[in-house]
Amino acid sequence: MDALQVLDALQLAREEAEALREAASAEAERLLAEARDEVAREREAARRERKEAEAQAREESKKAVRDVGRARKEAEALRKDTHQARERLAELRAQVVTTDEVALLQEVGIYAYRHQLQDALAYRSRLESLQARIKTLAREGNAVLSAQHWTVNGSASAGRKMVRDFSKLMLRAYNAEADYAVRTMRPHRLDSLVDRLYKSRETIARLGATMNIRISDAYHDARVRELQLTADFLQKKEEEKEAQREIRAREREEAAAQRELEREREKLNKEMGHYQSALERLRLRGEDDAVAEMEAKLAEIEEALSSVEARAANVRAGYVYVISNVGAFGDRMVKIGLTRRLEPLERIYELSGASVPFRFDVHALIFSKDAVGLETQLHREFADHRVNRVNARKEFFRVTPAEVRDALQRYAGQHLVEFTEEPQALEWRASKAS
Repeated sequence: MDALQVLDALQLAREEAEALREAASAEAERLLAEARDEVAREREAARRERKEAEAQAREESKKAVRDVGRARKEAEALRKDTHQARERLAELRAQVVTTDEVALLQEVGIYAYRHQLQDALAYRSRLESLQARIKTLAREGNAVLSAQHWTVNGSASAGRKMVRDFSKLMLRAYNAEADYAVRTMRPHRLDSLVDRLYKSRETIARLGATMNIRISDAYHDARVRELQLTADFLQKKEEEKEAQREIRAREREEAAAQRELEREREKLNKEMGHYQSALERLRLRGEDDAVAEMEAKLAEIEEALSSVEARAANVRAGYVYVISNVGAFGDRMVKIGLTRRLEPLERIYELSGASVPFRFDVHALIFSKDAVGLETQLHREFADHRVNRVNARKEFFRVTPAEVRDALQRYAGQHLVEFTEEPQALEWRASKAS
């Protein structure tokens, strides 16, 4: 191979190398362009993802803000509901306390009438009229309401019969509850019995919901009024009985006082007759000293007789007594009463009978021409301390004998001759010591 061939081969190699270099450069440019495009696409995708993530984050943030706001509103509403519930609970508790207080007061006789009538006879008449109306409502089919278009297997008549039978059954159950409430009524149980009847009505409405069976408002209201009138009637009847007992007790006391006055009058008239006869005999014998003594004795008898006549004529005259019973009632309770007996201790002995375990001790016996007024003043003085504020015949007061003594010094004045502050309570002390 000559030099020319070598040069041609070398030239060809150079040309091939240049061609390869250009091809490699072009491939590199293409790959670089593709890489740049891929990077651009990746960047664009990343940018879009970032935007989407930011948008999603913003949306989630807004949603979180909305959720927080909603939660705050719900929490505020819940706080309001809780506050209202607490207020309602407080109201209900107050009502329960009031109901308990009313029941307690009614148990001891302090009763609030639902219907103000004159006497028990008026209540009985009103009850009879109401019971006649209740029967009319039941007879005319106005006691129970029910579905009007009920069918059984496509039969309307069979449906009406079924509804009618169930209505009768429900009404019988309701009336049984109402009649039981009337039979067992006590004035202090009125509210609980009315509530029980109301619950019975609700139960019937729930059980009869399929046929829409329910007790009518008119019938239920009538039976509630029946319970109220029954309670009022029983309370009024008891008050009238108590008033009659009080009248009979006063009549017995007055009769006993009159018998005692009559016995004393007969005794004094008999003594006067004896002394007058003796005076006549002494005058006939001329015993002047004996006559003067006998005349003085007759004057005393006449004065005593005049006093008895005055006592009989003055129904307000008598003795006010202050007594206590430490063993039965403690040392802070006294009884302040009145008797028109000539011997007031007889009345104290009667009060110390089998109804109390120990005898009463007498702190004071004050005679007054207006004993009724003096007793009334003392009762008013200690009205706030009266034990039984319903029955005025129960004349017991939560005060000490010393407090009564101070009041007597103001009202009785010179009539208060003697007052024993410390009770003897012999039977109680002896029983305590044994």
